[in-house]
Amino acid sequence: MLNKNIKSPVNIPVSKIHPFEGNPYKVQDNDEMNNLIGSIQEQGILTPIIIRPIENTDEYEVISGHRRLHATVKAGMKEVPAFIYAVTRDEAAIMLVDSNLHREYILPSERAFAYKLKAEALKHQGKRSDLTSVQVAPKLATEQIGVTESISKDTVKRYIRLTYLIPELLELVDEEKIALTPAVELSYLSDEEQYSLLGTIEEEDRTPSLSQAVRFKKLSQAGELSDESIETIMQEDKANQKPMFKVSMERLQKVAPKVKDKDFEDFVLKACEHYYRYLLRQRDRDSR
Repeated sequence: MLNKNIKSPVNIPVSKIHPFEGNPYKVQDNDEMNNLIGSIQEQGILTPIIIRPIENTDEYEVISGHRRLHATVKAGMKEVPAFIYAVTRDEAAIMLVDSNLHREYILPSERAFAYKLKAEALKHQGKRSDLTSVQVAPKLATEQIGVTESISKDTVKRYIRLTYLIPELLELVDEEKIALTPAVELSYLSDEEQYSLLGTIEEEDRTPSLSQAVRFKKLSQAGELSDESIETIMQEDKANQKPMFKVSMERLQKVAPKVKDKDFEDFVLKACEHYYRYLLRQRDRDSR
């Protein structure tokens, strides 16, 4: 889809380019961004970004290249090479989603908002909607997304349900502390109920299982979910409960400044394994 209307790149002032409103993909100031900034300062932008004209203005919004644009601004550059595509915002939304879903790693929250954005764009283009569905996305749109992603339309709908979670619970999903299926059940709780649950999660240092999430949903739909019932259910012992272990990113980055954020979990596990072997060797020496 990105080979439509290709023209020679032109230099556009960064002051006239805006991020795509509702962009589902996060732009973070991390080690990868710092490396990209350094590369741009040394070599410039090797791959032009893709933008579209904003209607009735002389400005543009990004279709592909949010990270490159952010790095360009951080690098102090005033212009960025760009391909200009004369497409509608709905066409641009579909292009934006499709051009990023091939990335090696995408957070569940990014996938959720990407599917929702694309589904809504397809609906605006006149696709049939299923008025009997409790899901936001129109039935035909979720089928189309499923075909593109080689997943079922129901999986697409489950991801879209995540957009109903409060940011703090969605972050726990991104951190793999709450799995997708229980997270979907929790998305049916009101914001007030979700914040009450969040408080209990933090107090008990544990996350809900699927069976607990299903019970929360049923109680919520019956108008019977209270702070007390949330606390009672969350205090139940679960055979597969995995207590959360928290270490601030600031502390980790001090001891391992070159490790990328997404690799810290593997780094910590390998460091613990290495230290455990060291303790075993020390024990063996002391026993001689």
